[in-house]
Amino acid sequence: MDAACQLPPPIAPRRPETLVAHGDARTDDWAWLRDRDDPAVLAHLRAEQAYTDATTSTLQPLVDRLFSEIRSRIVETDLSVPVAKGDWWYYQRTVEGLDYPIFCRAPRLSGDDQPPLPADPQPPGSGGTGAPPPLTLPGEQVLLDQNTLVETGAYLAMGDLVVSPAHELLAYSIDRAGDERFELHVRPVVPAADPLVDDTPAADALVDDHIAGTSYGVAWADDRTLFYTRPDGANRPYQLWRHQVGTTSEADVLVHQEDDERFHLAVSRTKDGSHVLLELHSKVTSEIRALPCEQPAGRFAVLVPRRHGVECSVDHVHDTFVVVTNDGAENFRIVALDGATGGSDATDHRLPVWRELVAGRDDTRIDGVDVFDRHLVIYERLDASARIRVVPLGDGPYPLAEPLGAGWLVPCPDTPSTSWGGANPETHTRQLRYEYSSLVTPRSVYDLDMDTGQAVLRRRQPVLGGFDPTCYRSERLWATADDGTAIPVSVVRHVDTPVDGTAACLLYGYGAYEHSIDPVFSSMRLSLLDRGVVFAIAHVRGGGELGRRWYEAGKLLAKATSCTDFVACADMLVHEGLSAPDRLVARGASAGGLLVGGAMNMAPERFRAVVAEVPFVDCLTTMLDDTLPLTVIEHDEWGDPQADPDVYRTMRAYSPYDNVRPAHYPDVLATAGLHDPRVGYWEPAKWVQRLRQASPSSRILLRVEMQAGHGGPSGRYDAWREEAFVLAFVLSSVGIID
Repeated sequence: MDAACQLPPPIAPRRPETLVAHGDARTDDWAWLRDRDDPAVLAHLRAEQAYTDATTSTLQPLVDRLFSEIRSRIVETDLSVPVAKGDWWYYQRTVEGLDYPIFCRAPRLSGDDQPPLPADPQPPGSGGTGAPPPLTLPGEQVLLDQNTLVETGAYLAMGDLVVSPAHELLAYSIDRAGDERFELHVRPVVPAADPLVDDTPAADALVDDHIAGTSYGVAWADDRTLFYTRPDGANRPYQLWRHQVGTTSEADVLVHQEDDERFHLAVSRTKDGSHVLLELHSKVTSEIRALPCEQPAGRFAVLVPRRHGVECSVDHVHDTFVVVTNDGAENFRIVALDGATGGSDATDHRLPVWRELVAGRDDTRIDGVDVFDRHLVIYERLDASARIRVVPLGDGPYPLAEPLGAGWLVPCPDTPSTSWGGANPETHTRQLRYEYSSLVTPRSVYDLDMDTGQAVLRRRQPVLGGFDPTCYRSERLWATADDGTAIPVSVVRHVDTPVDGTAACLLYGYGAYEHSIDPVFSSMRLSLLDRGVVFAIAHVRGGGELGRRWYEAGKLLAKATSCTDFVACADMLVHEGLSAPDRLVARGASAGGLLVGGAMNMAPERFRAVVAEVPFVDCLTTMLDDTLPLTVIEHDEWGDPQADPDVYRTMRAYSPYDNVRPAHYPDVLATAGLHDPRVGYWEPAKWVQRLRQASPSSRILLRVEMQAGHGGPSGRYDAWREEAFVLAFVLSSVGIID
């Protein structure tokens, strides 16, 4: 703790509230912090921020150095690899000094499949005026400059940005508070001339549609019809609306309302442009409806009816719906559904007639599929590694008529590493855009010829400052859990960092929602590695790294397994000489905050410090309150403690907030966003109060973003400075100040 700080930790008054369920009573002294309209709550949050600022004031020079290091490695004026769609190359670019990307396009010559790229980006200040000139392509049209939409210091996040089928209109949505409620706008891609100057403007020049209160999800049926979603009071997207361009939102038509609170609604357009898909998903069940784009005012017909426990995703090519489903395959399989839909409406429960294209495998999880005229591209996982498989289609008039072969895997040169699909908006191409990264390889963009297997590196993320990948070593290690299960751990360190138990280590984890934390490169992480800090990712159960069973083994009544796995990973790092308990820092965000909070309660002596960003630490109280956003939807992930006493007792035993006990806890940095719709700011605020009470000698800090939501600051410079602060906290916790 900063010796210069004279402020005492903020102490929120106790206003005990008794919570009773299944005969068990819990006392919550700080439940009142949930009322954001109470001036005392805002005053307390500001006091917490002031205390954190004062307590860490002597770290400011280190924060400044780290921010400068982060910024110095990044090419700030840059341009992404353009993506071909129709007659255009679409891309985005950034400009030094500006927070947000600029979305652009440039004309595409007929038959041109080679993305145009400007000369290599220049480092900061090389333009002669303190910044390099903007990178552009010939004939560039700016679709949307996000920097023009935000006021200085305010929050701004992009939800959707979609160009109409004829490439003439732009639909985009923005969030100005961090609460994930959006303003949807529709306007011409390129504004026409000022009608005061040009008295014959195009008809689309008059389009300036504005729809408030929307959620994620926008899809064009044709060039005049747009579908979008709206959220309910719990921020669940539950309504699908149809909008005619050039009309007011009052004239919009409600197409579907999903009243089952376990399901959220999404809308999309198939890759071949033939259908709009209405998708209804709970955590374990899917229903898909389809509407031909040529009939935008028609009725969505049920393509895949909902059956509990059956999940699926759908696309369309060659007059065939291609479905990835777990029906009949725990780790998913790929099937075909021809032509018309399986049922006419929600009351028609006829099962679709599926033909198997790619069988499921016990050892390999199919994550998704991308459809092309001559190939399917399968994204899969085996042994905690993401892979890409290319499967050629048949040569006859019906390319999806028969089961497909095994295809071939796209090579991955490093272990551990990861590959994923890039932007591939067109079906009629033999070229696959994919991306690759590892803990020592910056993000790399490839174009792969799916006929020949030849891959061309289009761009590797430049890292300024003399980055040399041979100076770092990455490896995959395995920890042994309490029940003997092997837990994968991805590790990277500088080659000069000793493996004798003296190094500091930052251990990251998540472990929920079948979400995999892949071993990707981060230039920001170099500030730790170059100071001798080891970085590791614990791929604990509850994530998706080793398939569906890996996920099932860390959810519902087995959730505590994620936390014990994390402790086992920490113990392995110490045993292997990569760190020591007084040099080990844990980090997790959101559900990962629950993970590190639970692990810290189980074994506080294993960690020197903990970083918990927007942490889901009061999970039991939240899951007992159906009025909060996402609670009902989350019952399939965490269980329903209100209805099931076994779930209640299980959550009661691992909930980080409910299991804080008198002990010497690690130092803690918790973060919160005042407008966070996913994890209420009051969860970390209450947790911090209880930790201070239990461990008065520990440094317990709360950093509150008063104008942000779940993802923290929206501008890139603020995000870099926020990361610099977190890294400074990590380094200071293990005694590394310079």
